[in-house]
Amino acid sequence: MVGAKKSQKKVAASEKGLATRSSGTLSKPMPSLTVGALERALLAEFPAADAEAWDRTGLTVGDPARLVTGVAVALDPTVEAIEAAAEAGANVLVTHHPAFLAPPDSFAPATSPAVSAGAGVWKAVERGVALMAFHTALDVSARAQRVLPGMLGLSFERVLEPLPGAPDKGYGQLCAVVDDGWLSLGQLAARCTSVFARPPRVWGDFDRALDRVVTCTGSAGGLGRACLGARADCLVCGEVKYHDALDLSQAGLAIVDLGHDTSELPLAGVLASAVEAVGVPGERVSVIAQQDNWSHPETVRI
Repeated sequence: MVGAKKSQKKVAASEKGLATRSSGTLSKPMPSLTVGALERALLAEFPAADAEAWDRTGLTVGDPARLVTGVAVALDPTVEAIEAAAEAGANVLVTHHPAFLAPPDSFAPATSPAVSAGAGVWKAVERGVALMAFHTALDVSARAQRVLPGMLGLSFERVLEPLPGAPDKGYGQLCAVVDDGWLSLGQLAARCTSVFARPPRVWGDFDRALDRVVTCTGSAGGLGRACLGARADCLVCGEVKYHDALDLSQAGLAIVDLGHDTSELPLAGVLASAVEAVGVPGERVSVIAQQDNWSHPETVRI
């Protein structure tokens, strides 16, 4: 897992989809850490001031005064993930995406917010699991800047669109190719397939040689035009709109579309490492696996 400083071991993966992070052969005593103190420590690493104005950052559900017994980490705070966290003995679920942006207008037990907007909140309260998220604050963090470049063997140079006054934070990572100065779009696409175990959608000539590559987790948004301004050859992102991709590719920018969740699942490891860094023992931190929410059908010849 990217960003992990400790070894990991799978625990009941088939039953709970969990990976427990172990900090060694001897268990560390659980510190007297409250949910509120955990939130404050993580906000120091991922400040709400760095997040987008429309986002929700930090604790959204739970009692700040309650002692932390264990922490689960995931990309999305689904009803299933909340249940898995509780079953693993965690009373805090830290996620990348928030449980909601607009306040739910109803709270009822359900399998998904598609049935009841407040289904996740209901489950969290029912199971005694506090919910906190660090969405765009994590996206722009210094910790997140090395994730995709490191996974893809690229040399990170600088943040493409830095936050005001914070050159080490922002959106997009401008990278150089280090493969003896030669890497084709087809080779990069194959590398993405190998690393993420999912084939990406690719715009551009597979034989094209790449020199400068921009990486971006999640939605590319308006980053594509910044790539053109920086004379980048390729944008590797989690998601791009069709018409944006069409226009950008015709303007000379190759695009590798990994899939929104595929590009962001490694950020759960960043969150897990941050949770450990503030004092939660590694054996009390579990990562909930969410990489199998969807799949590609096999090709069938008729």
